[in-house]
Amino acid sequence: MKYIDEYRKKDLILAVSEELKKISKKQITLMEVCGGHTMAIHRFGLHALLPPTIHLLSGPGCPVCVSSQHFLDTAIACSKIPGAIITTYGDLIRVPGSVTSLEKEKADGADIRIIYSVLEALEIAKNNPEKAVIFLGIGFETTAPATAAAIVQAKNENISNFFVLSAHKVMPPVMKALVDEGVKIDGFIAPGHVTAITGTGIYNNLAAVYGLGVVVAGFEPVDMMQAILMLTLQLESAAPKVEIQYKRIVHPEGNKIALGLLEQVFEQKDDRWRGLGVIPASGLKIREEFAAFDAEKRYLLTVPEPSDPKGCICGSILRGQKTPNDCGLFAGKCTPSDPVGACMVSGEGTCATYYKYRS
Repeated sequence: MKYIDEYRKKDLILAVSEELKKISKKQITLMEVCGGHTMAIHRFGLHALLPPTIHLLSGPGCPVCVSSQHFLDTAIACSKIPGAIITTYGDLIRVPGSVTSLEKEKADGADIRIIYSVLEALEIAKNNPEKAVIFLGIGFETTAPATAAAIVQAKNENISNFFVLSAHKVMPPVMKALVDEGVKIDGFIAPGHVTAITGTGIYNNLAAVYGLGVVVAGFEPVDMMQAILMLTLQLESAAPKVEIQYKRIVHPEGNKIALGLLEQVFEQKDDRWRGLGVIPASGLKIREEFAAFDAEKRYLLTVPEPSDPKGCICGSILRGQKTPNDCGLFAGKCTPSDPVGACMVSGEGTCATYYKYRS
């Protein structure tokens, strides 16, 4: 299959592995900030193909995982609004809140519906004009444009019962925050899908100011290995910069239509990240022009200060300071079928990935 088979060729993967072993002299630490990359690394066993000088860290790349406990508790509060229909992507429904979860609220009778596109939520709103339909908007620059498009469509079609509770986030501030916090990172394997929207300019400061290498990678084993090779070459020559490995999808200028939608509907705000606290200018809030579709402004919900699950180290895992193997709950009390923390829920979560490929 084009763009699949040729990027899984064993001889190419092993050739890159041998080249890495030849050129890698310095001890370097690379972080992937995409759950899809974490999954690819473990699925294809890429750790075993790297020289001992190259260390990989998993970062805050799972949108479900980084959504804060405060957001989740607010979403659960929305589900208790009389006559409300909550629409959400599937993974979020199982994440434990401070007291309960969306899954438990659904079992108790709340109208919570799993959807695959925000346009489904818009259609539900059209078909149920007497009810408030609240879409839980999570994800990075990859999914935020679709939410923006739905809000614009709702305004154009005068759909007054459609609302968005936004936990959309942007990637560069959290990457900088990790470095500022002191996490040892020499380079980033940057997310391919995010960068297909944003373009590569969002990473320029990481290279120019922080002296970090950044390579935007695809999701197949050859993609990942080539990206690691590109970063290694940068760091061995002390010439960090921003490069694109995933050239078949990503272009330096990004997707101008999607960026236009983001700019039209959203503006940046300080936002909460699970395990990282409040990061300046890292979230997206709905602009005043579209305030009629902002669930937060419409319902003015307040929730108690959230509490994290006891013993869960999801926050430290998202910061790259620990791995799931450091958690006393991992693969015992905390499993994908009975998760304690968010990192075990999503298929892109680091704990779920470690669990699936732990053998």
